[in-house]
Amino acid sequence: MKKCVLASLLAAICVTGCATNPVTGKKELSFVGEKWELEVGQQQYSPGRQSQGGDYVADPQVEAYVNKVGQRLASVSDRKLPYEFHVINSDVPNAWALPGGKIAINRGLLTEMSTEAELAAVLGHEIVHAAAKHGAKGMTRGVLLQGGLMAATIATAGKDYSKAAQLGANVGAQLINTRYGRDAERESDRYGIEYMARAGYDPQGAVDLQETFLGFSKDSKRKQDFLSGLFASHPPSAERLATNRKIAASMPAGGEIGRETYQRVMAGLRRAQPAYDAYAEAKKALEKEDYQQARSLVRKAISIEPREGHFHSFLGDIEFLNENFPTAGRHYKDAIRRNDNFFYYHLQHGLVSEKTRDFATARTALARSVQLLPTANAHNALGNIARASGNRDEAVAQYAKAAGHDSPAGKEALGSLVDLDLPANPGKYAVARAQVLSTGAVQVQVQNKTPRNLGGMAIKVIYPDSSGQMREFNRPIDGVLAAGTSKVMQLPLKIDPRYAKNVRVGIVRASVVGRSN
Repeated sequence: MKKCVLASLLAAICVTGCATNPVTGKKELSFVGEKWELEVGQQQYSPGRQSQGGDYVADPQVEAYVNKVGQRLASVSDRKLPYEFHVINSDVPNAWALPGGKIAINRGLLTEMSTEAELAAVLGHEIVHAAAKHGAKGMTRGVLLQGGLMAATIATAGKDYSKAAQLGANVGAQLINTRYGRDAERESDRYGIEYMARAGYDPQGAVDLQETFLGFSKDSKRKQDFLSGLFASHPPSAERLATNRKIAASMPAGGEIGRETYQRVMAGLRRAQPAYDAYAEAKKALEKEDYQQARSLVRKAISIEPREGHFHSFLGDIEFLNENFPTAGRHYKDAIRRNDNFFYYHLQHGLVSEKTRDFATARTALARSVQLLPTANAHNALGNIARASGNRDEAVAQYAKAAGHDSPAGKEALGSLVDLDLPANPGKYAVARAQVLSTGAVQVQVQNKTPRNLGGMAIKVIYPDSSGQMREFNRPIDGVLAAGTSKVMQLPLKIDPRYAKNVRVGIVRASVVGRSN
């Protein structure tokens, strides 16, 4: 019987949720349409890149070249989408695709390849993920398993900007970090190689790439870097390599390899690699609070690649930590001059300007950072500036945007929000629940949801009397209710249990104890 019910349910779902895979031609379950794919891809593409280091702009020809190769492959794909290709400024060797054809590859993966055919293999693989709706199908699995779309904080591979970048729930992180199943990986390998051949590339490039990746998976020095990036969602295996060999052998012989072209375009990036290596060591030194060594290493990086904004921003971070705010600000402006389109530089410039009470500059910088990527840090700082300027309503609005985030800035914003907004809206921050016992006695549980101790509290109870007429009962709450705690009160009321569902209770008064507003 259960099997029949399940079969009927699946049949009903397929009638309403089945769609044809544009790459394979197979009927597949899908609860999301192309409109959703296009909207989600467009919405999450820029935040996904911003949170992982922003676009690589120090050598513009690199991204232009990647886009050219990507568009060449996209032109022969089985699904026409508004494909975009960007290079992310991150050492982590990774590549990913969002629904709607939004594709990214990291600087750290480009330096691991040798030919344009290998690049075409990576991009072709990601194009198939988008064209075959693999990300959207991942969301469908979430719907079936959980009854709704799963949410996650913005992906931050490499963790360089994770503390600053994460804000609230975001579908993009789940899509970027999708662990595709074997079937999806096989499809992307097979049709990606087919796209390579259609576009005129030698399919052997895909085999060479898998051989390289399989070698890295066995190299302890390289494995960890790839585990934090590409291997997390695209694990290599001997089985995949063997399959790719067979697929490549079935394709027409020949095609473009593009070794010389690739090496020429990537020459500047390879020359700059020692700078990024020094930068990586500088970050380790900073973690150990060895500021002198961190400065020395990042200045070495700048001497090799002066166009890289991350290096100048890092000098700003060192000075910020040492509370040399004006000097930090100059370094952040140096970073902005090299890349005006990365949120972190503007965020940090805004934060140091707040520290020096240059509120006009801080507002402009923070607003620009929010435009690029909303963060709890920026909204909290904007709240502080509005509060210091006497603009309570603006401060409340900014604090509210940051307060839901579980980070130091988010928690600070929540406390500030409570300080400002609690007197006018106590029921938003403390809650009361009534329970009518079988004897007719009434209990009320009061919960303090804030990071502040609350006092001067009072509740109002609306309840039906023995004749069913609604009455009002007000009572103060004695003492202080500590942050994050609750208490149960017995009320001097008797209510007919039949009317229990008509009882309403709320917090009507509260104040922060021990802090000044």
